[in-house]
Amino acid sequence: MHYRNREVEQVREIAYDCDVLVIGGGIVGLSTAYALTRAAPGTRVTVLEKEPGPARHQTGRNSGVIHSGIYYRPGTLKARFAVRGAAEMVKFCAEYGIAHAVTGKLIVATEREELPRLHALVQRGRENGIPVRELGQAQIAEYEPEVRGLAAIHVGTTGICDYVAVARQLGEASGAEIRYGAEVVRIDRRPSLGVAVRTGDGTVLRARVLVNCAGLHCDEVARLTGDDPRMRIVPFRGEYYTLARPELVRGLVYPVPDPAFPFLGVHLTRGIDGEVHIGPNAVPALAREGYGWRVVRPRELGVTVAWPGSWQIARRHWRYGAGELRRSVSKAAFTQAVRRLLPGIGTDDLVRAPAGVRAQAVLRDGTLVDDFLIREGDRTVHVLNAPSPAATASLPIGREVARRALAALGRA
Repeated sequence: MHYRNREVEQVREIAYDCDVLVIGGGIVGLSTAYALTRAAPGTRVTVLEKEPGPARHQTGRNSGVIHSGIYYRPGTLKARFAVRGAAEMVKFCAEYGIAHAVTGKLIVATEREELPRLHALVQRGRENGIPVRELGQAQIAEYEPEVRGLAAIHVGTTGICDYVAVARQLGEASGAEIRYGAEVVRIDRRPSLGVAVRTGDGTVLRARVLVNCAGLHCDEVARLTGDDPRMRIVPFRGEYYTLARPELVRGLVYPVPDPAFPFLGVHLTRGIDGEVHIGPNAVPALAREGYGWRVVRPRELGVTVAWPGSWQIARRHWRYGAGELRRSVSKAAFTQAVRRLLPGIGTDDLVRAPAGVRAQAVLRDGTLVDDFLIREGDRTVHVLNAPSPAATASLPIGREVARRALAALGRA
């Protein structure tokens, strides 16, 4: 009884720096801060980001597509949040004057064996409430004169935007305190008291609830809190080129994806900057932020290699991986893959562009987590899998994470 009273007195004496502390200043972390202050005005929110500005990793290194949600199994978080998030993202960009456009896109079958998968996408789109137009071989040229294929579907709700600008605006509109250059090095979580976080410069912040939106490092942050994430982030680098003759592509052109993988394949995207981005492929990265083959971090690579799921992936998918590696080291092989969609290009038409890294959650048995993954602990909420289409879905994701954080705050 006396011990319990002492605990209560400790809680009363703690000077909390904020109610909710968000780790990660990408679009999901900043959307969570935005949702928290809107759902519960007066909630004190602090965001810690180790980089000097927002959206420096997954958010700022993707192709800027507002995804329709056509690929995702009906009823999953990805399907529900992408469909809802696409409409909300267009509205958000319009409200704040952020560059965007609803362009539509083509998904093109170039081989006969892809036709059943293309038809399955039509059905999935309809189940998700997405308008889809089926195109024959001759009709493809109405949208993309230089693209060749056996059949295609046109998805009208796909668009493009500037996600870095969106992330920055979310942070400003949230009213949260955002601290850049603040790398988390230690976390002390006590269920009866709260969470204390130390940053690299020795600063200690105390919060009632912690939200982990650390992206490429989310599993490491979860373990710092004492929670077992039951997965590991296995980083996959996506390499891009830009098209030297952007006039060859009017909008967005995608291949038919292989349902065995969470990657969409090499595609063509006319971005908000007017350039046509080509990619990405998907190769293992040798560091969490391994944007090139020369970036190797032995400790991070060791964590990946030691995870049993990594070996399961290699065993099951070595043939697919070998093709991706070949396209990584050979520009000619990459060009050959692109020519399936755009036959009129050569290697000189591709100009190397900055790469990105996908934070892919992998379970111990080698399962590539396909849906968004959000888990909770005592006074913690962890976003453990939020790759594409997380930018598209960031507003609904932020509300869901905020809902869980506020529930934890109510229990604190």
